[in-house]
Amino acid sequence: MANAPFSKGSGRTALGGVLAAGSLAILWLACLAPSGRMGLTAVAGLFPVAGVLAAGRGMGYLCWAAAGLLGLVLLPDKGVPVLYLIFLGIYPVIKSRIEAIRRRPVEWVLKLAFFNAALTIAWFVLRGLLLPHLPPWLGERGVLLGVLGNLVFLAYDFGLSKLIALLLTRLGPGRRAGPY
Repeated sequence: MANAPFSKGSGRTALGGVLAAGSLAILWLACLAPSGRMGLTAVAGLFPVAGVLAAGRGMGYLCWAAAGLLGLVLLPDKGVPVLYLIFLGIYPVIKSRIEAIRRRPVEWVLKLAFFNAALTIAWFVLRGLLLPHLPPWLGERGVLLGVLGNLVFLAYDFGLSKLIALLLTRLGPGRRAGPY
């Protein structure tokens, strides 16, 4: 991106490292927290947002991948970086790509499709890692989990949009960095 402050050079490399380290530090806190793991993992997903705003989508992807892969290697609770890699870390970057379409109905279909694909992967493929002992009532109500999950996702997307708008406002009037 030509108008991004960190579009090339050593500043861009340093920014990627700092953002990935910040995201990894929050993921580490999520591993230590007795509760609020999902919330802290969502906070770690804000670092790729900062990367997208400052240096473009490539920086967002780099921050997501570096923090997620280092999390798999370094963190004691592998469920946290897996959740970050599957959804909460990558979604803010994917969101910028989807919202570049500028057609609301198509955007919502793609956002919901992405969320439901991530939920399906978590449910069928990674259930043993993330939820080894499901409560009996949940096993019988997978559809309820899907409906509630979609409602929570809509609230998350709305809140994330408001945070991104706040960041764009703080960057300065008339300044539109990144693809959001």
